[in-house]
Formats: sequence, structure tokens, C-alpha cells
Amino acid sequence: MSVGTPDDKRLQKEYQMVVKRHRPPVPAARNALRAFVVGGLVCDLGQFIQYLYMRVGGFDREAAANPTAATLVFVAILLTGLGLYDRFAQWAGAGSAVPITGFANAMSSSAIEAKSEGLVLGVGANMFKVAGPVIVFGVVAAFFVTLIRAVLPRILG
Repeated sequence: MSVGTPDDKRLQKEYQMVVKRHRPPVPAARNALRAFVVGGLVCDLGQFIQYLYMRVGGFDREAAANPTAATLVFVAILLTGLGLYDRFAQWAGAGSAVPITGFANAMSSSAIEAKSEGLVLGVGANMFKVAGPVIVFGVVAAFFVTLIRAVLPRILG
């Protein structure tokens, strides 16, 4: 048999049917609900931390935003280092990946995995594999948003 023959296509189709028959069903609704609830709870935790900075630390709402983000990042990195965040993320799904804590987990996981390769070529390079696309996307998005904000008022009026 050569590649691309009708027999190959038939075998591929049969294989796909066998895989589909043996694949466990994906509880999409449950996963979506769990991700929504967990993501909301992570955000609620962030709001609570911000409230503490405002109430106890005397920060105003805007000034409390940066230490709140730093605290969430610290907690996520600490839980990643202790091996707890991955178990939580397996259960929580996308709800743990979307907030800033998910990005902190991705960065610190990359760093932990590559520490044996050295600080620069291991930790630094692997962290940039994760952070690089995020930084590039953020800069490009900021450029276009700024461009639209600068041009749109002149067009409209």
C-alpha cells in the first residue's frame, strides 16, 4: 500500500471511529462551571487582598492594585514551588489559568523545570518562552489600542 490510497483512508477512518468509541466523555458543562466559579473565587481573593491593603495599609484603590497583584503572584509562585498549584489547577481547569495567578504558575513552573540547566540558559530562557509571547502580544495590543484612541476621535469629530 502506498500513502494516500483508498485503503489508507479507510483504515484511518476506522481508527478514528475506534478512538471515538473508547474516549471517555468530556463533561464540558461541569468543567465550564467549575472554571467560572474558581476564576471568580480567585478574583474575589484578589478583591479581599486589595481591601486589606486599603483598610489596613491605608492605600487608596489605585495604589492598592500593584501590591495586590504582587501578593497574588507571590502566593501562586509559592504554591507552585510547594507542588500544590498544579494539583489545584488540574481540578480547577481554566479557572486557575486565566487570572494573573495562572501566568505566575506558568512562569515559575518553567523556571523550576529548567533550573538544572543554569540560570541564564535554563531558568531565564525557559521563562522567556512563556513570557515572550505574552509580552509581545501586550505591546502589540497596546500599540493598536493607542493608535485607535489617537485616530478615532479625529475621524469622528
